[in-house]
Amino acid sequence: MAWLHIRAPRGATPTVTSKCLCGRDRSAVGHRKVLALITDHEAHRDTCPLRSSQEGRTAA
Repeated sequence: MAWLHIRAPRGATPTVTSKCLCGRDRSAVGHRKVLALITDHEAHRDTCPLRSSQEGRTAA
């Protein structure tokens, strides 16, 4: 459901993109901002409306 794409070539500025089927589409450039988005992406997995709506459902 959610994808995190990190690019960190040696000697270059790192970039990251966080996307989710719920419509989330964020990106960041630079060490500090990339680390912050990675943390935010991990938190999103717990709060995503697509994931939380499936909790508590029973199998058919």
